[in-house]
Amino acid sequence: MRELLFTPRFDRLFRSLPKDIRERAYEKLALYLQDPAHPSLSVKRAKGSPGIWEISVTRSIRITFHVEGERVLLRRIGTHEVLRRP
Repeated sequence: MRELLFTPRFDRLFRSLPKDIRERAYEKLALYLQDPAHPSLSVKRAKGSPGIWEISVTRSIRITFHVEGERVLLRRIGTHEVLRRP
């Protein structure tokens, strides 16, 4: 079973988001654990960053992560700006 791990940067960025966005992110992460290929997640590789992936939380909010075996390390969360340095 996969395990989600918040990196310190992700945790800091996550806590700074509005409550409704945090709740939406929790929903998307739970869905990712159930079905990583679910279409509503729009999971894809982050351009120019080998091994880094992204999930769509909303139209403008993304989560970046990388996978180490069964561990999913959540790297950053925020607007498309996070994709410049995922």
